[in-house]
Amino acid sequence: MTPPPAAPVLDRALGAYYGLALGDALGMPTQVMSRADVARVYGHVTGFEPARPDNPVSAGMPAGSVTDDTDQAVIVGRLLDEGEGRIDPLLLARALVEWEDRMRAKGSLDLLGPSTKAALEAVQRGVSPAEAGRNGSTNGAAMRVTPVGIAFRAEPLDTFLDHVVESCQVTHDTTVGIAGAAAVAAAVSRGIDGGTLEDAVEAAVTAARAGARRGHWIAGADIATRITWAYDLARSLDEATALDRVTDLVGTSVASQESVPAAFAVLALTGGDPWRTALTAANLGGDSDTIAAIAGAIAGSVHGLTALPAEAVRTLREVNALDLEALTTRLLRFR
Repeated sequence: MTPPPAAPVLDRALGAYYGLALGDALGMPTQVMSRADVARVYGHVTGFEPARPDNPVSAGMPAGSVTDDTDQAVIVGRLLDEGEGRIDPLLLARALVEWEDRMRAKGSLDLLGPSTKAALEAVQRGVSPAEAGRNGSTNGAAMRVTPVGIAFRAEPLDTFLDHVVESCQVTHDTTVGIAGAAAVAAAVSRGIDGGTLEDAVEAAVTAARAGARRGHWIAGADIATRITWAYDLARSLDEATALDRVTDLVGTSVASQESVPAAFAVLALTGGDPWRTALTAANLGGDSDTIAAIAGAIAGSVHGLTALPAEAVRTLREVNALDLEALTTRLLRFR
């Protein structure tokens, strides 16, 4: 029987998983809104808010609700656990389709993203998993990759990237998609191993640079370079100016080369404090739930579950029937 992981490692791993959910839920009501509209409607988001009825994605979701970011990260974690550290791309495709079917059945508007949807439709037409994700450039792989960072150490890098690619291939088998996912997974992994925020950023840049050599080439800015640029840009500015720069220069869309660097910019601005990180990203608008989920996962991996507000974690568990302790413990056996 595998012994339970050491408490500090488990705390940081739980911090990553719940940090992802925290950012996701805080960013849920502001997603697909402009930053100006977020300020007009909410002033400044300071906690969980319900989605407005006119939000085209999250309408009807109560305060504290997570979205596809957390749901898909749990799917990836479950498949890693059941597959003894491997992810069958066809099983992942099936699980994502079944997830969307459940969401649609309960009237949710929060469905699959554009790259994932196109790839899964291709699989259903008989296209092989090795080809279905050849155009996936959005952040769907990066938003769900945290359990890969929980389960595996970022070294040796080539082996680590093999695991990242398994979680990406069927939907985001591109240089851009893999680089974005590799950056997030490596940062989380380094944080769980006891790294500082600076260590996590360094691991992210290294993994993104190597990940950009995997998958089908697709045009797009280099994610490793943009992470470094965005991180350095934000930490030299006050919060209001930094958020303007993130919105205007880095970008907050679903494109991997915008949202992934934006998450690192937020981390630079907040010093990686999990609660402040998640709130800051939620106030960006755009793809705020995913940016906040990515940044929250990395911040949580560095600081641990004990650094997240206990009341906020309790809300996440109660509103979403979310229980990540057992799954996280099982994922850590692969480290």
